[in-house]
Amino acid sequence: MLVLALVVVLPISGCAESSDSRIFVSDQQEFDAAVDAAKPGDVLVMKDGIWRDFEIVFEGEGLPDAPITLTTETKGGVILSGQSNLRLAGNHLVVSGLVFRDGYTPTSEVVAFRKDKDHLANNSRVTEVVIDNYNNQERRESDFWVMMYGKNNRFDHNHLVGKRNRGVTMAVRLNTEASQENNHRIDHNYFGPRSILGSNGGETLRIGTSHYSLTNSNTTVENNYFDRTNGELEIISIKSAGNIIRANTFFEARGTLTMRHGNGNLIEDNVFFGNGKDHTGGIRVINADHTIRNNYMEGLTGYRFGGAFVVMNGVPNSPINRYHQVHNVTIENNSIVASDHIQLAAGSDQERSAVPEDSIFQRNLIANDPGRDIFTVYDDVSGIDFQENLLNNVASPKVSKGFVSENVQLERSQSGLLLPTSQQQVGFGVSPDLIPTAKEATGVSWYPKEEQGVQFDTGRTIEVEPGKDTLTRAVSAAAAGDVLTLKDGIYSVSRVIDITKPVTIRSASPVNEAPASGIEITYSRTTLFEIKNGGALKLHGLKVSGRDAPDAAGNSVVRTSKYSMLRNYELIVERCEFKELDINHSFSFLTVSLSTFADNIVIKDSSFTDVTGAIMKLDREFEDFGIYNAEYVTISGSSFNNVQGALVDFYRGGTDESTFGPHFSLSASTLNNVGGGRRNKSQASVYLHGVQVTDISDTSFSNSKPIVINHTVGEPQTRVQSNRFIGTELPEVTELNSEFENTAVIRDNEVGGN
Repeated sequence: MLVLALVVVLPISGCAESSDSRIFVSDQQEFDAAVDAAKPGDVLVMKDGIWRDFEIVFEGEGLPDAPITLTTETKGGVILSGQSNLRLAGNHLVVSGLVFRDGYTPTSEVVAFRKDKDHLANNSRVTEVVIDNYNNQERRESDFWVMMYGKNNRFDHNHLVGKRNRGVTMAVRLNTEASQENNHRIDHNYFGPRSILGSNGGETLRIGTSHYSLTNSNTTVENNYFDRTNGELEIISIKSAGNIIRANTFFEARGTLTMRHGNGNLIEDNVFFGNGKDHTGGIRVINADHTIRNNYMEGLTGYRFGGAFVVMNGVPNSPINRYHQVHNVTIENNSIVASDHIQLAAGSDQERSAVPEDSIFQRNLIANDPGRDIFTVYDDVSGIDFQENLLNNVASPKVSKGFVSENVQLERSQSGLLLPTSQQQVGFGVSPDLIPTAKEATGVSWYPKEEQGVQFDTGRTIEVEPGKDTLTRAVSAAAAGDVLTLKDGIYSVSRVIDITKPVTIRSASPVNEAPASGIEITYSRTTLFEIKNGGALKLHGLKVSGRDAPDAAGNSVVRTSKYSMLRNYELIVERCEFKELDINHSFSFLTVSLSTFADNIVIKDSSFTDVTGAIMKLDREFEDFGIYNAEYVTISGSSFNNVQGALVDFYRGGTDESTFGPHFSLSASTLNNVGGGRRNKSQASVYLHGVQVTDISDTSFSNSKPIVINHTVGEPQTRVQSNRFIGTELPEVTELNSEFENTAVIRDNEVGGN
């Protein structure tokens, strides 16, 4: 095929080094002098140590068989910290061995294949470089870790982990002719965990932009490992033409490989392992002339735009930045195994009305639980020619023409893939020869690939005596993962307890018992706990009273840092009792700040009584930018009595479709006299604006304000069922940006009097 001719062997490998070609530099001045004097074949060696606040400009003219090389005394021995970065300019340059850590770039890029817009790098290579949590301190400030310009460059065997602020981890730019039809190669890199950003701008790899999307990039992305890259909906966002995305592994990664803009891309031999994790997806198809073949997708749970396989509707005569019609796309010999959703003509609405056309879907294997049809068809799909596809015993599939439905037995091969055992079925789905790219084959061998998230209850167990500020001192002395067990008595706290690491505070009572009657925590500051960057808090079996809090408005029990938090936190509350949060108005259990984000907030088997504010104020990202404060909020088995604010004020503004959350669940709980305070602007007991997944069930609402839900974007999943409303109006669900009937399921609820 013509597109295969675009894969080139780049003439950038290093040559044998002679001892007299090695030039050692020990500081920035020596480095600059060495670069100025460098000639083809020279090897500049940075001596091991911490190089702080170093903006490296590596510029020179090497030769194909004699590049100029920048490396380190030992691999990983040079740490670029503070405000450091790397810019390359010239020809036939090689960089290896650097580690960027403990700081952030002073510009918009950590590694850039250019010095400035007029001086680009060509025929150059960056290999065995580590960028580890090298983030701007402001979560919403955007920067890029790697930006490729020029032509014929290679980025390989690098390790990128922990991008937490806004901005694409790596991007290829086509903004001038000198960077178009670039023939770059991006291979054997380890793209390590990227936490949920909670807004658009969290892609891991982007090739092009919408403005240049009809231009050929001719970039090859192959044999990379995407490990839990969960920033947003698009893991790889292709916004250009003529690219090859081949033999990459996606492990438990939320989102999809998305052909967002641009035509004529080849997507082949990629492997997706979802392992049943939330929102894990596969491939999303938009635009024309693509070939999508021999890709393996297993255990993917994503839906709508994040499904295992998604073919979108387009916009008629689409502007360049919207959705171009799917046209002349070949989809063949792909395996979709034990996954939840294949979406056809997805996104169909009044704007996106251009259905797929002149495309073929052939010899694909869809093998799920026998009888389960995972296709959803949103519009006319007659423009897709289905031929010789195999389903696992689906009696009445939504798409039947071009499918054979029969028993499919699968067996896991030595390569780790589930393949048909019947020789007659081998021609369906991926080739038996497909071997996933292993994590160990990517990145560097000398830097660890494991990054742990929040780890509660993994450290020591420490007993704490009652008294004044004994709890404060214990938390300050605790290490990450420690468990503090409180003995009976009164714990008086006179200063805010800073939570800077994961810590558990619990009573000494057994795990399944109610709050310990002999323990009570009181505090005299505006908050008891402040979760700071890197902190996470688990409370179990405690009684907390707000009676000694200052007589001022706006107190809380828990709050997040007032400053931007790069690391997502968790808050877990189990079998606790909170009372007397009523010293002054607007006393809430949890208040959060701008640019803070919770992966998970859980309240289980707990009680809250006499609260003048809200239980949770998750509404600080009030602009309509699609930003929000928490991904999952789960409340179960709990009671809320005499709460003047809402149980939760949960806000996600805007209409952007790049995120999966927020998620809200409330079950088996009771609300009595909740939401009626005059300062409760929403006049709701539960206020959900822009929440994408809502499940409210088996809960009693008594003499409380109604549930108010505003749908703002996409196809939110809202279920309000099997609840009891006594002296409480029925839920209100409003579609703010759609003329279609809302998708909320409200049923089996009991309505009573006062």
